[in-house]
Amino acid sequence: MRNKALKIFSILLLFTAALTAQVEKPSTYSLSLEEAIEFGIKNNYQSRIAEKDVEIALKQKWEIIAQGLPQISGAVDYQNFLKQPVTLLPASAFDNTQSTIDVVQEYFDDVQRNNTPVNTPEGFIPVRFGTKQSVNATATWSQLIFDGSYIVGIQSVQTLLQISKNAKTKTDLEIKKAIINAYGNVLLAEESVEILEKNVEALQKTYDDTKKIFENGLTEQEDVEQLEITLINLKNSLNRSERMTQISYEMLNLSLGIPVEDQVMLTDDLDQLAIKFYEPAILEEQIPIEENIDYRIAKNSAESAQIQVKLQKAKALPTLTGFVNYGYQSFSDKFTFLDSDQEYFGQSVLGVSLNIPIFSSGMRSSKTKQREIEYEQALLDLERTENEVKGQINMAKSEYEFTIENYQNAIRNLELAERIENKNQIKFFEGIASSFELNEAQRQLYSAQQNYLQSMLDVISAKVELENLLDTRTYSSEN
Repeated sequence: MRNKALKIFSILLLFTAALTAQVEKPSTYSLSLEEAIEFGIKNNYQSRIAEKDVEIALKQKWEIIAQGLPQISGAVDYQNFLKQPVTLLPASAFDNTQSTIDVVQEYFDDVQRNNTPVNTPEGFIPVRFGTKQSVNATATWSQLIFDGSYIVGIQSVQTLLQISKNAKTKTDLEIKKAIINAYGNVLLAEESVEILEKNVEALQKTYDDTKKIFENGLTEQEDVEQLEITLINLKNSLNRSERMTQISYEMLNLSLGIPVEDQVMLTDDLDQLAIKFYEPAILEEQIPIEENIDYRIAKNSAESAQIQVKLQKAKALPTLTGFVNYGYQSFSDKFTFLDSDQEYFGQSVLGVSLNIPIFSSGMRSSKTKQREIEYEQALLDLERTENEVKGQINMAKSEYEFTIENYQNAIRNLELAERIENKNQIKFFEGIASSFELNEAQRQLYSAQQNYLQSMLDVISAKVELENLLDTRTYSSEN
C-alpha cells in the first residue's frame, strides 16, 4: 500500500514538473523586417507608454470640456450638539410675565443638572435656540455661464491631443530605427560567424597541409608559425562574433518588447535588405519642413506657449455662474429622523454669481508678461528647430550617398581581395610567395569581408535615418 502511494506521488510530481516546464517554455517568433517593425511598434515598452499618453490626452480633452457642462452635487449633514450654545438676550426686551420666569427657571434647572456654574451677566436672560439634533440634505445644480479661461481651455484641447499624437509618432519612428538597426546587427553577426567559420576551416586546412610539408622538410618552420598566428587570431574573432550574436539577439528582443529568453528567427538576410534599402532616388525626395516630426513637435510647443498667454489674459475677465439648490431640513432633540412621522422642511435657492477681477497690484500683468516671454522663447526654438532639421536632412542625404558609394566599393574590394588571396594561396604552395605575403593577402581578404558586411548595414542604417527625417506617416498600434 505504501509503495503504491509513493508511485502515485511520484507520478503527480512528474506531471506537475511537465506542466511547469510547458508554461515556462519561451515563445518563438519568425519575423521578417517589416513584421518585426509592426510587431515592435505594438509591443515595445516605450511605444505602449506613448500610447497611454495619447489615451490620457483624450481623457483630459473631455475633462476640459466637462468643466463647462452642468455639475450636480449632493450633501447630507447631521449635527448633534453635545452641549448646546447659549445666547444672552436683554432682560428689558421681555415683560415680567410668568412665561419669562419659567424660561429662566428652566435654564437654571438645566445648568444645575449639568453641574455648570451659573454666571449670567446682570440684565440678560440666557436662552437656547433650536433643537439638540438636526439633519440637512441638499442637492445643488451649477452651470458655468461665462469664463474666459474655459473658452481658452476649449481652444487648447486640440493642441493638447496633437502634442501627445506627435510624441507617439516620434517614439514610433525611433522604435522603427532601433528595430531595423537591431535586426541588421543580428544579421551582421550571423553573417560574420558564417564567414569566419569558413575562413577558419579553409585556414585550418592550409595550416595542416603546410605543417605536413614542413615535417617533410620542404618548407620553413616560420611559415607554419605564421599561419598558426593567423589561425589563432581568426578563431578569437570567431568566438567574439558568436558572443556578439547572442547579445545582438537580446538587443533585438528588447527593441521588440519581448523577454530576452524568447527565440526570434529572422526570415530576411543582409543581402536582401541591402538591396531593398539601396534606393538612390530618395536623395531627390523633398518634403515641406513643416511636415517633419521634430518641427511639428516644436510648433506644438509654440502653440502651447501661445495658449498660456491667452489663458493668463482671460483670467482678467469676469466669470459668471448660475446655481439651483434644493434640500430638506429636520430637527429633533432625539434621533428620530428615521421615524415615519418625523417632519421635514423643504428649502430651495436659485441664484447667479458674478466674480469680477478688479485690482491685483500688477500680479496678473506680471504673469502675462512671463507667458509672453516664454512664447517668444518657443518661437525662437521653433526657428532653431527649422534650421536644424534642414541641416539634418542635408547631412543624412550626404551620409546615405556616401554609404551607397562605400557599398559599391566594398563589393569591388571583396572581389579583388578574394582573387588576390587565391593567387597567393597557389603561389605559396608552389613556393613562389612567402608566408608573409600569404598572411597579408589573407588579412586583406578578412578585412574586405568585414567591410562588405558593415557597408550593407551602413546602407540600411543611413537609409532609415533619412527616412525618419522625411517620413510623415503616423505609426500606431492600429496600423
